[in-house]
Amino acid sequence: MSNLQSVAPHARVRTKAEGGAARRVAAASLVGTAIENYDFFIYGTAAALVFNGLFFAEADPAVATIATFTVFAAGFLARPLGAVIFGSWGDRIGRKSMLVATILIMGLATAAVGLLPTYAAIGAWAPLLLVLLRIVQGIAAGGEWGGAALMTVEHAPEGKRGLFGGFTQAAIPVAFILANLVFLPLTLLLTKEQLAAWGWRIPFLASIVLVAVGVFMRLKVTESPVFEDVQNAGAAEKSPFRQILRRDAGTVLLTALTVAATSAIGYIKNVYFLSYTTQILGIDNAIVLTAILCNAVLEIFLTLFFAHLSDRLGRRSVFLFGAVFSALWAIPFFLLADAGQFWTVLLALVGSGIGSTAMFGPLAALLAEKFRAEVRYTGVSLGYQVGSILGGGFAPLIAAALFAATGTILSVSIYMIALCIISGTAAFFVGETRNTSLAYQSAAPASDRKGARR
Repeated sequence: MSNLQSVAPHARVRTKAEGGAARRVAAASLVGTAIENYDFFIYGTAAALVFNGLFFAEADPAVATIATFTVFAAGFLARPLGAVIFGSWGDRIGRKSMLVATILIMGLATAAVGLLPTYAAIGAWAPLLLVLLRIVQGIAAGGEWGGAALMTVEHAPEGKRGLFGGFTQAAIPVAFILANLVFLPLTLLLTKEQLAAWGWRIPFLASIVLVAVGVFMRLKVTESPVFEDVQNAGAAEKSPFRQILRRDAGTVLLTALTVAATSAIGYIKNVYFLSYTTQILGIDNAIVLTAILCNAVLEIFLTLFFAHLSDRLGRRSVFLFGAVFSALWAIPFFLLADAGQFWTVLLALVGSGIGSTAMFGPLAALLAEKFRAEVRYTGVSLGYQVGSILGGGFAPLIAAALFAATGTILSVSIYMIALCIISGTAAFFVGETRNTSLAYQSAAPASDRKGARR
């Protein structure tokens, strides 16, 4: 990016107190986003372990697995709707209030899943209600990430936007840790029959306590200073979504394609991989869940490392390294898993995690730097969530279907390589965004603003 966005005349000079507020926001975003994604992701773990027999009991096991992952994908299809709803409100009335609303909606929907009757109790109503609750979860998730990312990035000190945005990204592996810490003891202490009968409900009902913590932390943070500048100038858009469609549709598509690969690889290695290793290879649930847990701990630090590295080397350079590494690792990933040992499974996950976190770590800053302050919540949310559909939402389903159709896991590796090529190409054309100012432009001509986003 060759042009910089100009700073509004009324934009504040950062004080020491605001620096402390930035750290509190980063902590609150990490905790809140982790809790919200825990709510969204425990479905993936439950789907891989027990849901195919509980909600699709009359189907062939392979068909039931595909149906279970189809419901998983339904939550992603609803995400752009959440991006539009909460993104528009977030651009008009503030980031903070949307973060509180989305975590409450997600928590209630997750607890409701834990109370659902199964197919044996109410027949076809069980999967229908499951789909409905997944859609509600998807709407909440669609509005949450953009707000959390902007709160951290827009509060961040100069030159540290990548690192601060990385705390929102690091919340994703934290969420997987929370989900696995709940499921791992259950798989160790309960029989498969007990897990299927009632044990699977515990992680969903436990979300009520976690959500209360997340709401408390988010109520304590201050509003984004960039949004306050927009409000003070009376420049909030009445219809941010319409403005995005008119002026930034190409940027939304380009950022969505950039997100696709890292989202897909994340869900393949944490959702489909669990199904493949336990149901196809017959590896013990506890072995795979332990490996996923160990890798998730490492990914917290890798995400922050690559996010920080993007402040020094640039968002695009770090992302492209991740895309190339992920493509090269796609075949060894499954070959190592096929060996069936704990250490080979863990090595497969760690290698995949290096590539995916290099792409994922800088994303919060990269997407925020591509949109004007007045429509940033909507634009960032749409880019990220459409990318999640193109990549992650259907990745477990596509992987299961590819393996069923071809009989070889290498077909899934080829799918991952293709996504890496697409996202790497999109990131190249996104350009370097590291030096772009996030401040509201009070008087820059439209032509200048367009140039600043190229």
